[in-house]
Amino acid sequence: MEFCNSTLGSGFILVGILDDSGFPELLCATITTVYFLALTSNGLLLLVITMDARLHVPMYLLLWQLSLMDLLLTSVITPKAVIDFLLKDNTISFGGCALQMFLALTLGTAEDLLLSFMAYDRYVAICHPLNYTILMSQKVCCFMIATSWILASLSALGYSIYTMHYPFCKSRQIRHLFCEIPPLLRLACADTSTYELMVYVMGVTLLFPALAAILTSYSLILLTVLHMPSNEGRKKALVTCSSHLTVVGMWYGGAIVMYVLPNSFHSPKQDNISSVFYTIFTPTLNPLIYSLRNKEVTGALRRVLGKRLSVQSTF
Repeated sequence: MEFCNSTLGSGFILVGILDDSGFPELLCATITTVYFLALTSNGLLLLVITMDARLHVPMYLLLWQLSLMDLLLTSVITPKAVIDFLLKDNTISFGGCALQMFLALTLGTAEDLLLSFMAYDRYVAICHPLNYTILMSQKVCCFMIATSWILASLSALGYSIYTMHYPFCKSRQIRHLFCEIPPLLRLACADTSTYELMVYVMGVTLLFPALAAILTSYSLILLTVLHMPSNEGRKKALVTCSSHLTVVGMWYGGAIVMYVLPNSFHSPKQDNISSVFYTIFTPTLNPLIYSLRNKEVTGALRRVLGKRLSVQSTF
């Protein structure tokens, strides 16, 4: 087999779930609808938290960041996949592939870290309410947000550069929704076993400590909640935490399937379904889960929309 190095002028062909589906038009319509729902729900949540001063507290500032990450993540992937399918042109340049990989990894890793910080925020709020303003001050909140973005971008930059340095075979079909490390390495014309092991180890190192921190936080929260004298306080704490745990389960489930399971458990179809789930459907569900089950968010939404409607009615 002939080999050739990837250059800035060469590209790949993305053969994703839309091309392999038995009903591609229906799936395309579904994904497009879900994407616009993600834009609407995340956009509304960003608007509400920005406009309502009562929500300018660490819990909702972290939630604002989560919605921003979800909105950007699905926008990095979904529009290109849908447009490529409609135009029957699945090509992506070498530079475009590298950029898409970098952005997806940055946003995905940042969300991993942010979810663990959000769990810590709920732990402090419920288990140490008297010290909340100290342990979760504005400075601490900003530090958490900055840490998520900086560590994620540095990690993604290293992964993207190293992945794209490999020589790739002339057959450039990536059987995946977007440029992601595991399916791209299958096209490499070199031994990638050591790097694949490193990706696996780093995936475990990044995902499981964050997941362990989340589970520890919520275990301590559960113990505290069970000893609460007030039924109303217990119910409110459980509703808030169950929303967060639902988001965590959806997000980490897809990420673990993609980056932690050994190669023997991977197949193009399974990887495509997993990627669609955590890059398109989960970003859509996150704001719906938080807003529909959170009275403060729904109340703020009514206040913000009420103000806008009253302003428009005066003109």
